[in-house]
Amino acid sequence: MGKVCAVFGGSRGIGKAVAELLAQKGCRLAIIARNLDVAQSTARNLGAGHLAFRCDVSSEQEVQKTFEEMQRNLGPINYMVNAAGINRDGLLLRTKTEDMIAQIHTNLLGTMLTCKAAVKVMIKQQGGAIVNIGFIHTEMTAHLEEDQLKKAILLGRFGEPHEVAQAVVFLLESPYVTGSVLVVDGGLQLMT
Repeated sequence: MGKVCAVFGGSRGIGKAVAELLAQKGCRLAIIARNLDVAQSTARNLGAGHLAFRCDVSSEQEVQKTFEEMQRNLGPINYMVNAAGINRDGLLLRTKTEDMIAQIHTNLLGTMLTCKAAVKVMIKQQGGAIVNIGFIHTEMTAHLEEDQLKKAILLGRFGEPHEVAQAVVFLLESPYVTGSVLVVDGGLQLMT
């Protein structure tokens, strides 16, 4: 039986690309998203043995309940990938306070809550791996001014979800890599 991996934000973008690659490697996946229908569609497309769950990562109760359901249906989680996120960026003067709060709750608090729940499971089983995803070009960021941003990237283009997925799987499968930040940015940091 393959390892169990929970992919938060696994119904689209980077999370979906990670899930597809892990499914090819024989992992059993929990696809978690706010939209259960989309998560179920992704899980079905991955083949048999994968499940979908609905969760708002900014709610500690929902995160805990989701981990309980995953363990009950798939077993202990070996890997967790945090790819859930929202983007409400705009000019500061035009950004509504509730949009700022929603982004912080999902992107920061949600990551912390899912990591907290995963670490509890992983400590009990004396092992596991967690990868948190940052910014990359997906449908969530499609509205951003692409031409200006591409000029700041050494490779002159945005990374694709499948390229990030390869780095995520490397980190998950590398037992001696821990507490590391792997920059997958097409040379963006070299240009700044």
